[in-house]
Amino acid sequence: MDLNKLYRIRFPEARLQAKDDVWKVLCENFFQDLIRETDTVLDLGAGHAEFLSHIRAWVRIAVETNPQGRDQMPEGTRLITQPSWNLSEVGDASVNVVFASNFFEHLPDKEKLLDTLLEVHRILVPEGQLLIIQPNLAYLHGHFFDFLDHNLPLTHLSMAEALALTGFRITRMIPRFLPFTTRSRLPQAPWLVRLYLAFPPAWRILGKQMLIQARKEKA
Repeated sequence: MDLNKLYRIRFPEARLQAKDDVWKVLCENFFQDLIRETDTVLDLGAGHAEFLSHIRAWVRIAVETNPQGRDQMPEGTRLITQPSWNLSEVGDASVNVVFASNFFEHLPDKEKLLDTLLEVHRILVPEGQLLIIQPNLAYLHGHFFDFLDHNLPLTHLSMAEALALTGFRITRMIPRFLPFTTRSRLPQAPWLVRLYLAFPPAWRILGKQMLIQARKEKA
Protein backbone atom coordinates (compact mmCIF):
# COMPACT_ATOMS: atom_id res chain seq x y z
CA MET A 1 0.00 0.00 0.00
CA ASP A 2 1.30 3.46 -0.92
CA LEU A 3 0.94 5.07 2.52
CA ASN A 4 2.45 8.32 1.33
CA LYS A 5 -0.30 8.73 -1.27
CA LEU A 6 -3.02 7.51 1.09
CA TYR A 7 -2.11 10.03 3.80
CA ARG A 8 -1.95 12.89 1.32
CA ILE A 9 -5.56 12.03 0.41
CA ARG A 10 -6.63 11.61 4.04
CA PHE A 11 -4.78 14.63 5.43
CA PRO A 12 -4.70 17.55 2.99
CA GLU A 13 -2.73 20.61 4.08
CA ALA A 14 -5.67 22.36 5.75
CA ARG A 15 -6.58 19.21 7.66
CA LEU A 16 -3.00 18.81 8.89
CA GLN A 17 -3.06 22.27 10.47
CA ALA A 18 -6.38 21.58 12.20
CA LYS A 19 -5.02 18.25 13.46
CA ASP A 20 -1.91 19.96 14.79
CA ASP A 21 -4.05 22.54 16.61
CA VAL A 22 -5.96 19.74 18.35
CA TRP A 23 -2.74 18.02 19.39
CA LYS A 24 -1.33 21.24 20.82
CA VAL A 25 -4.29 21.40 23.21
CA LEU A 26 -4.09 17.68 24.05
CA CYS A 27 -0.42 18.00 24.97
CA GLU A 28 -0.71 21.24 26.94
CA ASN A 29 -3.91 20.31 28.78
CA PHE A 30 -3.49 16.58 29.36
CA PHE A 31 -0.36 14.70 28.33
CA GLN A 32 2.23 17.12 29.66
CA ASP A 33 0.98 16.35 33.18
CA LEU A 34 2.07 12.73 32.60
CA ILE A 35 5.54 13.50 31.22
CA ARG A 36 8.47 15.22 32.90
CA GLU A 37 10.56 17.74 31.01
CA THR A 38 13.63 15.65 31.91
CA ASP A 39 12.22 12.48 30.27
CA THR A 40 13.38 10.70 27.15
CA VAL A 41 10.22 10.19 25.09
CA LEU A 42 9.77 7.85 22.12
CA ASP A 43 6.76 8.19 19.81
CA LEU A 44 5.77 5.02 17.95
CA GLY A 45 4.41 5.96 14.53
CA ALA A 46 5.18 9.64 14.97
CA GLY A 47 3.38 10.65 11.77
CA HIS A 48 3.65 14.40 11.25
CA ALA A 49 5.10 14.80 14.76
CA GLU A 50 2.02 16.50 16.20
CA PHE A 51 2.74 14.97 19.61
CA LEU A 52 6.51 15.47 19.64
CA SER A 53 6.17 19.06 18.43
CA HIS A 54 4.08 20.06 21.43
CA ILE A 55 5.35 17.91 24.29
CA ARG A 56 8.21 19.18 26.42
CA ALA A 57 10.89 16.52 26.96
CA TRP A 58 14.66 16.34 27.30
CA VAL A 59 15.10 13.84 24.42
CA ARG A 60 12.63 13.11 21.63
CA ILE A 61 12.77 9.94 19.52
CA ALA A 62 10.45 9.40 16.55
CA VAL A 63 9.80 5.95 15.09
CA GLU A 64 8.35 6.48 11.61
CA THR A 65 8.69 4.41 8.44
CA ASN A 66 6.55 6.63 6.20
CA PRO A 67 8.73 9.35 4.61
CA GLN A 68 5.90 11.91 4.38
CA GLY A 69 6.17 13.15 7.96
CA ARG A 70 9.93 13.06 8.46
CA ASP A 71 10.45 16.72 7.56
CA GLN A 72 7.96 17.71 10.27
CA MET A 73 10.06 16.50 13.20
CA PRO A 74 11.06 19.19 15.72
CA GLU A 75 14.71 20.15 15.75
CA GLY A 76 16.90 17.68 17.61
CA THR A 77 14.51 14.74 17.23
CA ARG A 78 16.20 11.41 16.68
CA LEU A 79 14.50 9.62 13.78
CA ILE A 80 14.35 5.83 13.62
CA THR A 81 12.95 4.13 10.52
CA GLN A 82 12.97 0.57 11.85
CA PRO A 83 9.72 -1.38 12.31
CA SER A 84 8.30 -1.20 15.81
CA TRP A 85 8.90 -4.89 16.50
CA ASN A 86 12.67 -4.56 15.91
CA LEU A 87 13.99 -1.36 17.50
CA SER A 88 17.61 -2.47 17.63
CA GLU A 89 18.83 1.14 17.33
CA VAL A 90 17.34 1.92 20.75
CA GLY A 91 19.28 0.75 23.78
CA ASP A 92 17.95 -1.33 26.67
CA ALA A 93 16.34 0.68 29.50
CA SER A 94 17.04 4.00 27.78
CA VAL A 95 13.55 5.52 27.43
CA ASN A 96 11.28 6.93 30.15
CA VAL A 97 8.04 7.18 28.17
CA VAL A 98 6.79 5.45 25.03
CA PHE A 99 3.79 7.07 23.37
CA ALA A 100 1.62 5.18 20.89
CA SER A 101 -1.34 7.04 19.42
CA ASN A 102 -3.43 5.40 16.71
CA PHE A 103 -0.59 3.04 15.92
CA PHE A 104 -1.31 -0.52 16.97
CA GLU A 105 -4.32 -0.83 14.65
CA HIS A 106 -1.92 -0.50 11.70
CA LEU A 107 0.16 -3.54 12.66
CA PRO A 108 -0.37 -6.59 10.46
CA ASP A 109 -1.32 -9.07 13.19
CA LYS A 110 -1.34 -9.87 16.92
CA GLU A 111 2.09 -11.49 16.77
CA LYS A 112 3.62 -8.20 15.64
CA LEU A 113 1.67 -6.39 18.38
CA LEU A 114 3.17 -8.66 21.04
CA ASP A 115 6.64 -8.36 19.50
CA THR A 116 6.27 -4.57 19.53
CA LEU A 117 5.20 -4.54 23.19
CA LEU A 118 8.19 -6.72 24.09
CA GLU A 119 10.48 -4.22 22.36
CA VAL A 120 8.80 -1.37 24.23
CA HIS A 121 9.33 -3.28 27.46
CA ARG A 122 13.01 -3.75 26.63
CA ILE A 123 13.76 -0.10 25.89
CA LEU A 124 11.85 1.33 28.88
CA VAL A 125 13.64 2.08 32.12
CA PRO A 126 12.36 0.19 35.19
CA GLU A 127 8.87 1.51 35.95
CA GLY A 128 8.96 3.35 32.60
CA GLN A 129 5.62 4.35 31.18
CA LEU A 130 3.70 3.33 28.06
CA LEU A 131 0.88 5.69 27.00
CA ILE A 132 -1.64 4.32 24.50
CA ILE A 133 -4.47 5.98 22.60
CA GLN A 134 -6.21 3.37 20.49
CA PRO A 135 -9.52 2.95 18.64
CA ASN A 136 -11.71 0.80 20.86
CA LEU A 137 -13.59 -1.76 18.77
CA ALA A 138 -16.14 -2.15 21.58
CA TYR A 139 -17.63 1.27 20.74
CA LEU A 140 -17.07 1.67 16.99
CA HIS A 141 -20.02 -0.36 15.64
CA GLY A 142 -18.37 -1.22 12.32
CA HIS A 143 -16.56 2.06 11.70
CA PHE A 144 -13.13 0.64 12.52
CA PHE A 145 -12.61 -0.42 8.90
CA ASP A 146 -13.61 2.96 7.47
CA PHE A 147 -9.86 3.47 7.06
CA LEU A 148 -8.06 1.33 4.50
CA ASP A 149 -4.88 0.91 6.54
CA HIS A 150 -6.61 -0.42 9.67
CA ASN A 151 -5.66 -4.06 10.18
CA LEU A 152 -5.79 -5.03 13.84
CA PRO A 153 -9.02 -4.43 15.78
CA LEU A 154 -8.64 -4.29 19.56
CA THR A 155 -10.82 -3.54 22.56
CA HIS A 156 -9.59 -2.23 25.90
CA LEU A 157 -9.89 -5.78 27.24
CA SER A 158 -7.80 -7.43 24.52
CA MET A 159 -5.23 -4.65 24.83
CA ALA A 160 -5.08 -5.30 28.56
CA GLU A 161 -4.36 -8.98 27.94
CA ALA A 162 -1.58 -8.12 25.48
CA LEU A 163 0.00 -5.80 28.04
CA ALA A 164 -0.18 -8.42 30.79
CA LEU A 165 1.46 -11.00 28.52
CA THR A 166 4.38 -8.70 27.81
CA GLY A 167 5.23 -7.58 31.33
CA PHE A 168 3.21 -4.40 31.85
CA ARG A 169 1.07 -3.25 34.77
CA ILE A 170 -1.89 -1.04 33.87
CA THR A 171 -2.12 2.00 36.14
CA ARG A 172 -5.01 3.74 34.40
CA MET A 173 -7.54 2.63 31.84
CA ILE A 174 -10.23 4.81 30.27
CA PRO A 175 -12.20 2.72 27.75
CA ARG A 176 -13.84 5.84 26.29
CA PHE A 177 -11.54 8.83 26.02
CA LEU A 178 -11.29 10.67 22.67
CA PRO A 179 -13.57 10.60 19.62
CA PHE A 180 -12.65 8.15 16.86
CA THR A 181 -10.83 10.65 14.62
CA THR A 182 -9.88 14.33 14.52
CA ARG A 183 -12.55 14.60 11.81
CA SER A 184 -15.31 13.77 14.28
CA ARG A 185 -18.00 16.47 14.60
CA LEU A 186 -16.95 17.31 18.17
CA PRO A 187 -14.63 18.49 19.50
CA GLN A 188 -12.75 20.37 16.78
CA ALA A 189 -11.90 23.96 17.69
CA PRO A 190 -9.12 24.25 20.30
CA TRP A 191 -11.46 25.83 22.87
CA LEU A 192 -13.88 22.91 22.43
CA VAL A 193 -11.05 20.42 22.92
CA ARG A 194 -10.07 22.16 26.17
CA LEU A 195 -13.70 22.08 27.32
CA TYR A 196 -13.99 18.39 26.36
CA LEU A 197 -10.86 17.44 28.33
CA ALA A 198 -12.14 19.32 31.37
CA PHE A 199 -15.51 17.53 31.35
CA PRO A 200 -14.99 13.73 31.59
CA PRO A 201 -18.74 12.92 31.44
CA ALA A 202 -18.56 13.92 27.76
CA TRP A 203 -15.96 11.21 27.20
CA ARG A 204 -18.56 8.55 28.01
CA ILE A 205 -20.77 9.92 25.20
CA LEU A 206 -18.29 10.87 22.46
CA GLY A 207 -15.28 8.71 23.34
CA LYS A 208 -14.50 5.92 20.87
CA GLN A 209 -10.81 5.57 21.66
CA MET A 210 -9.28 4.09 24.79
CA LEU A 211 -6.55 5.64 26.90
CA ILE A 212 -4.23 3.26 28.74
CA GLN A 213 -1.32 4.11 31.01
CA ALA A 214 0.90 1.13 31.79
CA ARG A 215 4.24 0.70 33.51
CA LYS A 216 7.02 -1.75 32.95
CA GLU A 217 6.90 -4.33 35.72
CA LYS A 218 9.98 -4.64 37.88
CA ALA A 219 12.11 -7.68 37.11
